[in-house]
Amino acid sequence: MPDVKQAVLIAGPTASGKSALALALADRLGGTIVNADSMQVYAGLRVITARPTAEEEARAQHMLYGHVDAAESYSTGQWLREVTQVLDDIAAAGRVPIVVGGTGLYFKVLTEGIAAVPAIPAEIRESVRERLARDGVSSLYTELTALDPVTAARLMPLDRSRIARALEVVLATGRSISDWHGEGTAPLLPPERAVKIFVTLERTQLVSRIEARFAAMMQAGALDEVRALAARDLDPLLPAMKAHGVPWLIRHLKGEIPLDEAVAGSIMDTRRYAKRQHTWFRGQMKDWPMVPIERALDVITGALTD
Repeated sequence: MPDVKQAVLIAGPTASGKSALALALADRLGGTIVNADSMQVYAGLRVITARPTAEEEARAQHMLYGHVDAAESYSTGQWLREVTQVLDDIAAAGRVPIVVGGTGLYFKVLTEGIAAVPAIPAEIRESVRERLARDGVSSLYTELTALDPVTAARLMPLDRSRIARALEVVLATGRSISDWHGEGTAPLLPPERAVKIFVTLERTQLVSRIEARFAAMMQAGALDEVRALAARDLDPLLPAMKAHGVPWLIRHLKGEIPLDEAVAGSIMDTRRYAKRQHTWFRGQMKDWPMVPIERALDVITGALTD
C-alpha cells in the first residue's frame, strides 16, 4: 500500500468545475493531480472528453491523462494497478495526491477494494462481442439467464455492456460475476486517510455549464477529433467510442443527422449522465460529503489542516 499520509479525492458530476478546483488546490498545496475519469484516459480525445488543456497541465503535474489508445478497452482494474504506482511515486516525492474525476467506480475500488475477477482470455471476449454484434443483446441475455440467473436478474435486458461482461466472466471462469464480487481485495486508500468530497451545483447552473462547455468544445475542434476517431473504424462497443458526444457526432459525419441535432443529443446525454453520477454517489458512497462547488476549496483546505 502506498505511504500516503493524506490525499484529496474530488468527485462530482460532469461540468461541475472539478478540474478547476483540483488545479487551484494543486497551486495552493504543490500537489499532483491524478485522473479518475474513465474517458479522459484516452489519447486523441482531449477536447471531446474535456481533459485539462496543455496550459493547465503545465501549471501542475497531471497523471493518468491521455495515455491509453482508443482501440483499448481500459478497465477499472487497469486504472487501479496504474494508480497504485502513481500514488507510490507521489508519496516518494513528498507531494499531495489530488484524485479528481467523475467515474464513481474508480473511487469505490480505490477506497473499498476491487473484486478479484481474473483476466478474460481475448478469444472469449472477441467471441462474445462478435455474437453481440451478429445476434443482438437478447440472445446473450437469454444465455446469461441460463448460466448466471442471479446476475441476469440484476441487469436490464438491454444493457449491452454489462450483459456481455457478465457472460464473458461466467464463460471464462465457470463462476458468476456476482460470486467474484464477493472476493474483493483490500482498499488501496482507506477513506480515513483521505479528504473526500462530492462537489455539487444547482441544477439550472449545471445545465448551463454543460451547454456552454459543449459549445466551447465544438469551437475548440471536437468535431475534428471525432472525425479522426471515426476514420479508424473501431469497434463501436469500445469505451472511447461511447464518450459523450462521440456517437452523435459520428452520426452527423455519416450524414445521418444535421449538426444541430448531434449537438442537442450530445448535450442531453451529458445532462442525463450528470444526473446518474449524482444518484450513484448518493447511493453508493454515503459517507462522502456533498459540498457546493463555491465552498469546496475552503472545505478541503480546512480539512487538511485539522
